[in-house]
Amino acid sequence: MSSTISALDSTANWRDYLELCKPKVVFLLLITAVVGMQLASPYWVPISTVIIATIGIGFAAASAAVINHVVDAKIDAKMHRTKNRPVVQGNMNNNQALLFSAVLGISSMFILVVFVNTLTAILSLVGLIGYAVIYTIFLKHATPQNIVIGGLAGALPPLIGWAAVTNTISHEGILLVLIIFVWTPPHFWALAIDRIDDYKKAQVPMLPVTHGIAFTKTCIFAYSLALWIVSLAPFFVGMSGFLYLISASILGGWFSYYAWALKYRPSKGIAIKTFMVSVKYLFYLFSALLADHYLAMLIR
Repeated sequence: MSSTISALDSTANWRDYLELCKPKVVFLLLITAVVGMQLASPYWVPISTVIIATIGIGFAAASAAVINHVVDAKIDAKMHRTKNRPVVQGNMNNNQALLFSAVLGISSMFILVVFVNTLTAILSLVGLIGYAVIYTIFLKHATPQNIVIGGLAGALPPLIGWAAVTNTISHEGILLVLIIFVWTPPHFWALAIDRIDDYKKAQVPMLPVTHGIAFTKTCIFAYSLALWIVSLAPFFVGMSGFLYLISASILGGWFSYYAWALKYRPSKGIAIKTFMVSVKYLFYLFSALLADHYLAMLIR
């Protein structure tokens, strides 16, 4: 009884709860999930299916984000970027945050099992456990390849979206996962370079901390080139048409240019600029997939 009272005793407001969910990250993940839903069908997907599946998938992703806040509270307190997070500031305690996470997680599973399908619920649960437990608790502190291995959990949303419509796992959905999987390391390592002092202070073995900035820049550039190639695959397997091919070619060149500049033409703030470009890149790439799909539907 006392633990329940303690869990509810805090100064948290709705903004604190929203921040616990990492809304910007979850929003980007949900965009890829919605694109996965739309690409899964040659016809317009019912808006009711899109809305209910997006809510369920979003709740699972938010639940994992809340657990990340709790587990990483001590690390977050040492880092400039995260020192003002609600749990760190004491706006709420661990019990309250975990209760919120449980409500989100259970609600997600209920919504997806009852209103979508069990496969979508299982994949969402895998993503939740992959990020909140495997990555946050184990991989993040065990290896500089943490974001490479753990990135698979964050790459699942388009496959989850695909499963929400088809109740199957297909090579097309897996290809969308592969794109995000290859995108994640250069995206996150660019941020890690910009915030290397924070990671050193928190003793998190991110790649620039363990292997140096120069090596990390080389890896970012190599991954950007690999991503450029992988991003063209939807056209060559018949998932998309020329609109996407042209868009992916231009966007791949744009991101690779910044990765190249980070390595060979370093300037003040180039790491965080590369990070920001990577976010826009993924948004534009999946938008191009969606636009190409709708265009094909209109002219079919």
